[in-house]
Amino acid sequence: MKKWQTYLVLVFIMMIWGFNVPALKTLVTEFTPVTITSLRIFTAGVTVFIILGIMKKVRKPTKRESIFIIGGGLLNVVSHHYFLSVGLTLTTSTNGGLILGTGPLLTALLASILLRNRPTVIKVIGFILGGIGVSTIVLSGGEGLGNLNGGDAMVFISIFSQALSFIIISRAAKTLDPRLLTGYMLVFGSVILFCIGLVTEPEGLTQLSGASIGMWMLFIASAMLATAVGHMLYNHSIGQLGAAEASIFLNLNTFFSLIGAAIFLGEKITSYHLLGLLFIIMGVICGAGTLEEMIIKRKRNRFYTKQQKHHM
Repeated sequence: MKKWQTYLVLVFIMMIWGFNVPALKTLVTEFTPVTITSLRIFTAGVTVFIILGIMKKVRKPTKRESIFIIGGGLLNVVSHHYFLSVGLTLTTSTNGGLILGTGPLLTALLASILLRNRPTVIKVIGFILGGIGVSTIVLSGGEGLGNLNGGDAMVFISIFSQALSFIIISRAAKTLDPRLLTGYMLVFGSVILFCIGLVTEPEGLTQLSGASIGMWMLFIASAMLATAVGHMLYNHSIGQLGAAEASIFLNLNTFFSLIGAAIFLGEKITSYHLLGLLFIIMGVICGAGTLEEMIIKRKRNRFYTKQQKHHM
């Protein structure tokens, strides 16, 4: 696949993920959040295994890989989706989408701490800009820290859990195909979430019978397209471009979530949201290493150009 084709695929994925934020808010509002989330993720996991089965990519994990699957599943699926599904019932889709946009920054920060990759000045600037962006969003009501929305805090915990899981996934991916790892984590995590739902939402299953056909179509699209196919294509794109270059497209996830919230839910996009989005974009460009990569490539090109002129 050519580079520009991979770029188009990533833009398509970000559009799906961005529009999936208001879709998730609709689903967790219509149904009990934990129960419907567990069923959605299980459907996504089964979809991944069907696709990988056709590709003949399914195999049994080793004991070491199973530990990574359990750890990644608890963080990436259980904690991430539990707090996201509950948090979206308490906050707006706009705020939720923008806070989720800090994922690359948190991943870079945790990699610096846990993997002892010392952050550069540019990355530190990125962390600061990202923090300013999130603060601008959640404090946009102008009422101060004492009135922060609990839903915003839950969404932040969900993206923090996911960022932490990426550290585990990066190590597991050395021996296990990331797409197969994703399938195992989705199925394992969805079963744990379902058990949690049985305790916290005892009447969750009984509410499913009253849903409309349109709501179930939204459920299937979110599970199979956004969660299953979206994650598989994104992991494949990382292999094509590298994590740093692919992560810059996550900014579009935030952009499309804003557009989706405005179109489908009628939420208002304020100047504070746009200002916060601007800081988040600048933060990701610096914090994810994309700016550094561009500078290094430019220096290399200049060096090779001078070398060629010298030998002419």
